[in-house]
Amino acid sequence: MARPDLLLIINPLSGTASLPAKQRLVADLQKLAAREGFTPEAVFTERPGHATELARTAVDAGLGRVIAIGGDGTLNETANALLHTRTALGMVPVGSGNGLARHLGIPLSPRQAAARAVSGRPVVIDSGRINELPFFCTAGVGFDAHVAHLFARQPTRGLPSYIRTAFGAFQTYRPQTYRIDGQPHTLFSLTVANAGQFGNNAWIAPQANIADGQLDLCALQPFPKQAAGILAWRLFRKTLHQSPYLQTQRFRSVTISGEGPLSIHIDGEPVELLTDTMRVQVVPNSLLVIL
Repeated sequence: MARPDLLLIINPLSGTASLPAKQRLVADLQKLAAREGFTPEAVFTERPGHATELARTAVDAGLGRVIAIGGDGTLNETANALLHTRTALGMVPVGSGNGLARHLGIPLSPRQAAARAVSGRPVVIDSGRINELPFFCTAGVGFDAHVAHLFARQPTRGLPSYIRTAFGAFQTYRPQTYRIDGQPHTLFSLTVANAGQFGNNAWIAPQANIADGQLDLCALQPFPKQAAGILAWRLFRKTLHQSPYLQTQRFRSVTISGEGPLSIHIDGEPVELLTDTMRVQVVPNSLLVIL
């Protein structure tokens, strides 16, 4: 049997597609890859962190590309092992939000995305880092992180479940105080953005450039409850940066601290830091992705 030269990493739990649907997609992708001259191998993840282990093995074996089939969390795990290597990341977005794929213009049709992942060309993008944790789309603290932690405990995925979770959380959430490079700010949320959106076309940083050597710091000020509707409308209309409640600036590194250990999200996945401080920096030209 020929040695595999293309690895497919599939998260069986991401998004709302059934496991049989993902298995059919993988079979189609393997046939497509074979027609393009690849000898593909497909592996389903079995636990958190498994995608990183699989991708690291692919790098060590000298594979030129790894295709991740899942959501932003799966992409994060896979890309983690591909940083600063010659192995490129292909994406087939089948998650709940698919923020990175949407920002990069990857088709949301799994079969169209698969075709691009197999035959597209690699380009280099930036990534971000919080302490020792990489991110590729968005990360942050405040309301968005609070919702990410609540959403992770929901029995169902998808946009309707996320909206219900966020609406319920909004009723009781209170702004928090953070220090940004030592200066105190009371904020509803604080997002660091490499790409421009959280997912589902919710654009927190519409002007973000994923390959400019900078990140966007998006500080959402406390606002009256009656302004929530228009802010949500702006978020999905790609105009939130025009609101007086959002302050945005570009940066290469920043230090953010809270009043206790920080609950954050990284590419939509909840993370509990064991410290009250996160040091955020851009890592320029650090990842090859297939476009």
